[in-house]
Amino acid sequence: MGELNKLSRRDFLRLSTGVALGAVVAACAPARPTPAPTEVPEVLEAPAAPELPFEVAPEAIDPLNVEKGTAEGIFFEGGYGIDYIKYAADILDKLHPETEISVTGIQRVDEQLRPRFIAGNPPDVIDNSGAGNLDTTALAAEGQLLDLEPLMNAAALDTPGKLFKETLFPGSQDVGVFDGKQLFLNIAYTVFGVWHSKSLFEKKGWEYPKMWDDMLDFCAMIKKETDMSPWTYQGKYPGYMVFGVLVPLIYKIGGNQAIINLDNLEPDAWRAPEVKEAVNLMGQLAEQDYIMPGTAGLTHTESQAEWLRGKAVFLPCGTWLENEMKGVTPDGFDMVVKPVPGIEAGKGSPESIYASSGETYLVPAKAKNPRTGMEFLRCLMSKAGAKYFVTEVASMMPIIGGAEGVELSPAMDSAIKDVEAAGDEIFVYKYPGWYRKLDTEVCNRTGELLTKRTTVDEFIDAIQKVADEVKADPDIPKYRR
Repeated sequence: MGELNKLSRRDFLRLSTGVALGAVVAACAPARPTPAPTEVPEVLEAPAAPELPFEVAPEAIDPLNVEKGTAEGIFFEGGYGIDYIKYAADILDKLHPETEISVTGIQRVDEQLRPRFIAGNPPDVIDNSGAGNLDTTALAAEGQLLDLEPLMNAAALDTPGKLFKETLFPGSQDVGVFDGKQLFLNIAYTVFGVWHSKSLFEKKGWEYPKMWDDMLDFCAMIKKETDMSPWTYQGKYPGYMVFGVLVPLIYKIGGNQAIINLDNLEPDAWRAPEVKEAVNLMGQLAEQDYIMPGTAGLTHTESQAEWLRGKAVFLPCGTWLENEMKGVTPDGFDMVVKPVPGIEAGKGSPESIYASSGETYLVPAKAKNPRTGMEFLRCLMSKAGAKYFVTEVASMMPIIGGAEGVELSPAMDSAIKDVEAAGDEIFVYKYPGWYRKLDTEVCNRTGELLTKRTTVDEFIDAIQKVADEVKADPDIPKYRR
């Protein structure tokens, strides 16, 4: 099961709303040796209380002893926007009047920042997300990422009596641990699935298909009886169909072990019957012409805009979708997310769903102001930052109590209900973060399959070949679940 599968559905809701925190954390916290603390310069004088809309205990004002002056923050500006980042930067500015952090939003992080890592002058904190991001596994292997242990053991900003690490959902940051060191943090708890308009379904009297065979029948009905296409996807970025449809289908057919086999580069894992069946079922959307014409030539926001205009019924995405498209979403559209339908006699339930922490933030090892970079993360992943995130971005941070007292949108409410219904069947997969070459091949081949430029057998053979190459390459670090 995935990292957050250590939580029961009741525990998940308790954590997000801040109820019964102590008991849940004690029961669910992963057993891991505590690393020796990294020395942080001692604060010689007790700083004055800052002017903030919440109280900060004296020991929580400057536990990292931030550098004075201006630090540099460069952040992927995508579906979550950048206002929540500016909000955290404003907290930092108020907390430390002699320190500030710049906020610059960019796209395709690797192209813009990899040269700076090579030159030895990276920014102080980075949001490494979106298409074309930095290879965090390679950066970790090169020693380019700062050990965040001082941050993890610093006092939490606005949860009195707790360390920063004690305010995070148990297991939510395990993916960022390399050789016992926390090298990056994921700030968003994302639910992935199939989106549709709740109001459209209510108007038509439709019900979301529970099983995949029903989905294909439903698509046939849509194609025959309406002027809408059953599906669209983020054309130029076919990876959305990998995490949105293919991997969930693999889980629903073969269970969690089928996913683990792919992550662990087990022999012929991509040739397993459950994988071939999942590829074939996804491919049926293209074979039956259920995908909106022209989809392949669209960007993610262009295809999502067409979906909002009623050109297609279904769209794969994560819970950042609502905020990414809020400027063009029609009133009363009421977007909601559902899990990929189930498979008869499959090992995974119809309610099982892919959900995980994402949106990776890191501090480079060679940053000029590393303590300020970590302090920015402490401000960002505070209860105040989490409440702003769920209120203004309509997405959740893995922060205990981060959604306490917040009225949720229909989209966010549906996502939380999905997680609750999934219970212990919340799954994750890890090969994209571990093996960039393999992930690229899967995404590219998915694009070819969905445009009828390759067959199921060719798809599987090509990906298995690359998986074997990655496994045989001694220069690529290997990981296992």
